[in-house]
Amino acid sequence: MKPIKKIKVVVAGPFAAGKTQFINTVSDIKTVKTERKITAEGEKNVKEYTTVAMDFGKIRIDDEHELYLFGTPGQSRFDFMWEILGEGALGIIILVDSTDPSTFHEARRIINFFQSRFPVSMVVGVNKQDLPNAWPPEDVSTALDIGEDEDIPVLGLSALNKEDVKRVLLTLLELVKKELTG
Repeated sequence: MKPIKKIKVVVAGPFAAGKTQFINTVSDIKTVKTERKITAEGEKNVKEYTTVAMDFGKIRIDDEHELYLFGTPGQSRFDFMWEILGEGALGIIILVDSTDPSTFHEARRIINFFQSRFPVSMVVGVNKQDLPNAWPPEDVSTALDIGEDEDIPVLGLSALNKEDVKRVLLTLLELVKKELTG
């Protein structure tokens, strides 16, 4: 029996971008979460719980490959975890809440962080496309100042929709495969 190849993917993004939901939607196992009740006043009205260390999910691709999904915390006070979780990643997904343009600057900061430390394939997932006030992916790409030279696909999705999540993951895996096979 061949050993299983483990493919590590990091799912990062600003607070409340949908990282935990993204992993929950597609994981074959019950997602391992490190959530705590929110105490910060400005964040309590957005959601009740937040990730403080990481989320972990796993997908069996075939007999030889498993995808390990590591979700980062979104608040900058936990950004020390980004460095830890980024180690050994073959790909990175940055999720952006397309209904909240106030988070776009933070999303760009996160993209810059991962690009500078982990030069691996990256995809931006423009989440919450199922909501009426969502910005289209093209507009979010412009707002994030993603240039053609960066070669980062920007894809719309709803983290609640398994097909959307799989499409984002497959896009990333195609980039990873190209990177590895040259």
